[in-house]
Amino acid sequence: MKLSILFVICLIGLPVFSQSPDYSDLVMLYADGSYEKLIGKAEKYTTKDDTKKDPNPYIFMAKGYYKISVSGEAGEDFKNAFKDALGAFGKARKYDTDGEATAKHADFINEFTLSAAERIINDVGAEDFKKAYSWNVKYNKVAKDLGGTLFMEGACKYRNADKSGANNSWKEAEVAMENVSSLEDWWEADKKLLRVGLIETARVYIDSRQVEKARTLLDKYKPLFTGNNDFEADYQEIMN
Repeated sequence: MKLSILFVICLIGLPVFSQSPDYSDLVMLYADGSYEKLIGKAEKYTTKDDTKKDPNPYIFMAKGYYKISVSGEAGEDFKNAFKDALGAFGKARKYDTDGEATAKHADFINEFTLSAAERIINDVGAEDFKKAYSWNVKYNKVAKDLGGTLFMEGACKYRNADKSGANNSWKEAEVAMENVSSLEDWWEADKKLLRVGLIETARVYIDSRQVEKARTLLDKYKPLFTGNNDFEADYQEIMN
């Protein structure tokens, strides 16, 4: 009897290790297309002490907001769904210190970040540089590699009549790219923003009668885009 009591006391004294949930409920809601319910359920996980710093619920929130944003059926409550998706993903990136959650949701993240990059690039193409800058700032908080967003930031600032700010952003971009010798491990969205950011920066230099500066910039980073037809076409268009 004494041994039994001693055993129970020892069990009580052992630390309790809680296992992270598998989030099967969130998986099912996502698969069913119940995106509003998914957001609500995932948000509850972000308020619980044992899961509030787990990146997975935030990624599921981002998934829900993103799907609503591209559905064409977002109501008043979700008019800023894409922005909210970026915000949720930003928190996921903050807590995903080992990159495990990001890798687990790689397909979604590739689609989502490419969609964000396209918004920026489309606004630049429409010469709506204020809107492009706004989206670029938001994407900059979740990007894996910052060179492209910083070159784009500089180009947008210049077009928005902030020349000193543009130069500062371009200097930061050069620092971010200092040790980059390959884009192999970059997200596709970050690669695309680097390509377009460089081209837009070169266009700024050309418009300000600094053609050689534009050529030097593009020639410096051209080896990173070997075999990239889009970069080559843009290079030929603006330098010839």
